[in-house]
Amino acid sequence: MISDELKTLIHLLSKLPGLGPRSGKRVALHLLQNRTTTLSALAESLQIVKVKVKECTVCGNLDSQDPCFLCQDPRRDTSFICVVESVADLWALERTASFKGHYHVLGGVLSALDGVGPEDLRLTSLLHRCQRGGVHEIILALNATVEGQTTSHYITERLREVGITHISSLARGVPVGGELDYLDEGTLSAALLSRRGV
Repeated sequence: MISDELKTLIHLLSKLPGLGPRSGKRVALHLLQNRTTTLSALAESLQIVKVKVKECTVCGNLDSQDPCFLCQDPRRDTSFICVVESVADLWALERTASFKGHYHVLGGVLSALDGVGPEDLRLTSLLHRCQRGGVHEIILALNATVEGQTTSHYITERLREVGITHISSLARGVPVGGELDYLDEGTLSAALLSRRGV
């Protein structure tokens, strides 16, 4: 009923985050019904991105220039480095417009189950950046998961070995607008432990 070419397209689309087989079919149909506008523009954009967008050799961000725009921005404070797991996390923090330092994308977290060790992450380049001097603080902005916490602990030990002593992590606890009655016990415990004076 469906041609092999269309099956391949649906299969590839269904592998994208947030899409499954049914969503893949809907997207494929939309693209084919709008070939002259959407499909052509999307195909051209994908080809351009494939050729031009690269990983920044300094921080690991994705950009069409290397070093990336964030690393080249003279208004950013080079003495602060915020360590994140992925580019998606970097983009999420940038949306807040509240951090004016530099970033470092690890490209994952330590996970014995998935076979991800320290050599699989961009840890060596982070340590080299710190050894060059001028870094005042490292902010560990990793997910509040077992793997994220393990990675934070490992990075902290390695950073202390190279002389970095001012290491912080994101606060955990009650979200803005959150009601205590709806929060899980782990979030409430973290909020109590991270309490501050008023």
